[in-house]
Amino acid sequence: MNPILAAATGNLNVWSLVMQAGAMAKLVLLILGVLSVASWGVIAERYRRFRRAEAESRVFLDRFHEGGGLAAIQDETKELEWSPLADIYRAGFREISLNPHSGEGPMSRESLEAVDRMLRKNATAQVTELERSLGFLATTASAAPFIGLFGTVWGIMNAFRTIGASGTASLAQYAPGIAEALVATAAGLFAAIPAVIGYNHFMGRLRSMDSLIEEFNADLIHRILGRRS
Repeated sequence: MNPILAAATGNLNVWSLVMQAGAMAKLVLLILGVLSVASWGVIAERYRRFRRAEAESRVFLDRFHEGGGLAAIQDETKELEWSPLADIYRAGFREISLNPHSGEGPMSRESLEAVDRMLRKNATAQVTELERSLGFLATTASAAPFIGLFGTVWGIMNAFRTIGASGTASLAQYAPGIAEALVATAAGLFAAIPAVIGYNHFMGRLRSMDSLIEEFNADLIHRILGRRS
């Protein structure tokens, strides 16, 4: 191997490039590192949240479709703390309990509309809670590559400045600077790719849960019609 090429490539491992990087390059890598760690934290937390919500919602729907009185369902689902459907049901049941004629016959139109508003309001709150922190993943997915690109451009500028000052353009001189600059691009992609995958994955599950909530609200209103609580 050419001795100049060997000398240049001998110091091109990632860690040495990071340690030899300038202050701006290190700042860019620090920002990207924080975004990457935070993204993985969000992914792990949202995965557990969606998994619990979906599992408990399946349990709740099984009980709901078994039939029986609304009060009995309410009593048997108090321990389902993570299910959006169970929480919506409890909010609707509390609204039904406020109806002064709930035990005497079908609900009045005004009372039914009040229950429907309560269900929709709570459904929106549940979807918003499930969507929490997903905006951070979207921001990381879109911003991280550009932050990495900024670090790359800055590093290449410094590399060419060094070449211009020395008056020569040997591989031994510009290869480490270019490699250092490209580390920022790689770091940006490393932070962005998991964020993109995680965001798309959770948005798909959120849309499925949103559809399930709308269907459940319609089923609950249909059951309330003409029934005693």
